Amino acid sequence: MSHLPQIDYDTASQEVRAAYDEEIRLRGRMTNMKRTLLHSPVAHRIYAEWFALRAELDPVISDREIWIFSHAISKAANSKIAITFFRRALIHKGFDPDALELSEAEALLDALGRAIVTDSNAVPAELWVKLKERYDTKALVDLVAFAGIMLATAVFNNVVEVDFDAELEAFAEGAGPA
Repeated sequence: MSHLPQIDYDTASQEVRAAYDEEIRLRGRMTNMKRTLLHSPVAHRIYAEWFALRAELDPVISDREIWIFSHAISKAANSKIAITFFRRALIHKGFDPDALELSEAEALLDALGRAIVTDSNAVPAELWVKLKERYDTKALVDLVAFAGIMLATAVFNNVVEVDFDAELEAFAEGAGPA
């Protein structure tokens, strides 16, 4: 059970309701994490910058690549909600997250995601060499910043013990075919 409650829309302030309504308008749904974050519209807005960085990366990193990167970060952080969120994204596009054959770019992003969480002070130099060969400096800045927000998301879910979204249950590890 979550250490912090989700907002109650009916009793929430106008500011919280406006942020909630905007989230629904932009993304069409509201997760339990977002309902919890909305106790602070500023915190919610900061975490939602994940989407802005994703848009910046879109021209150079595909959806599948970003899902694999995010999944690697989530796995390394042991965040059940985040892991399952990206499993669902992969499954919805016809991929089996338990049997992915990674391209060179995907393997690179998977390794970076795991390295960032494992020890952000020791991302291997050879990994940086490969990253710099593939991506320009702006993309690398956006990618590392994106990883920071992704890790922050995993940490928030873990520390608060945000209630698992029912819509994710079918996609959890070990849940069987979705």
